[in-house]
Amino acid sequence: MGRLTQRRRVVRVTRTEAGVATRERADVLAAEEPLELRMRGESFTVTMRTPGHDFELAAGFLVSEGILSSPEQLLGLRYCAGTDEAGNQTYNVIDADLDPALAALAVKDRRQVLTTSACGICGTTSIDAVEKALPAHQPAAQLTMSAQTLLDLPDRLREGQQLFDKTGGVHAAGLFSGEGELLCVREDVGRHNAVDKVVGRAFLDGQLPLGGTALQVSGRASFELVQKAALAGVELLSAVGAPSSLAADLAERAGITLAGFSRGRSINIYTHAHRISDVA
Repeated sequence: MGRLTQRRRVVRVTRTEAGVATRERADVLAAEEPLELRMRGESFTVTMRTPGHDFELAAGFLVSEGILSSPEQLLGLRYCAGTDEAGNQTYNVIDADLDPALAALAVKDRRQVLTTSACGICGTTSIDAVEKALPAHQPAAQLTMSAQTLLDLPDRLREGQQLFDKTGGVHAAGLFSGEGELLCVREDVGRHNAVDKVVGRAFLDGQLPLGGTALQVSGRASFELVQKAALAGVELLSAVGAPSSLAADLAERAGITLAGFSRGRSINIYTHAHRISDVA
C-alpha cells in the first residue's frame, strides 16, 4: 500500500526580537497520490487521495454517484497492476466488478475528468448533472441528538484524527450515533474523499441507509457533501465551517439537518432543527 505520509526537509523560519532565525528540519507531509477507478476493466475516473482505505473510497464514491445502492450490485473490488519507475506495485488502480448492465450504464455516463482532492464534483456543467435522484419517500426520522452532544462532535472527531496529528494537512469525517458515539472516522487530503471512505465502509458492511446517524466534517459543508450524506441516508450533517447556499437548499429538500460553524460553544442550524431535542 502507498504510504500515508512522506518526510521532507524544510527550512524553518522563525521571527525573533533580532529579526528572523532559520534552520533546516524534517517535516511530515500527508501523502497525495492518484487513484484510478475502473469498471470491469474500463477506466471510469481518477481522483487524488491519501492512500489507505481505498476500497472504501471506491465503494463510497460509487454510492455518492448514485451508481450503487445495495451490496449485491458490487461483485468485487481488486487492485490492478500498476507500477512506479522502480517496478514496485503502486496500488493506485482499482477495478470494480459490478453487475454488467449497471457497469455498462455507469461507464456510458461517466465524467471524463480528473477529480482533484479539493473538489468532489469538478467538471460537471450544471447542478442538474450532479444532483442525484433522492428516494421518493424519505424514511421516518430516527435521529434525536441533544444540543450539547452536537456541540461536542468536533472535539470527539478531533480525538480520532491521528494523521492530522502527524501532518496537520488532512480533512476528516466522522460518523456518530445520536448519543455521540464515534462509529467510524476517516482522514484524507480531500474532504469529499474522507466522507466517501466513511460511506464506503458502511456500504461494505451492509449498513446503508445510515438512518439514526450524524456526520461531522472538519471543513465546510458544500453541496456535494450534503449530496453524499443524502444518498447514504445520513440524517444530520455538521461542519466546522460554513455551508453554501446550495448545500442548505439540498439539505432542506432532502430532509437533512444541516449545521455549520460548529466551534464547541456555538453552532448554526440551517435546516430541520427538530432533530435537536433541546432546541425550541
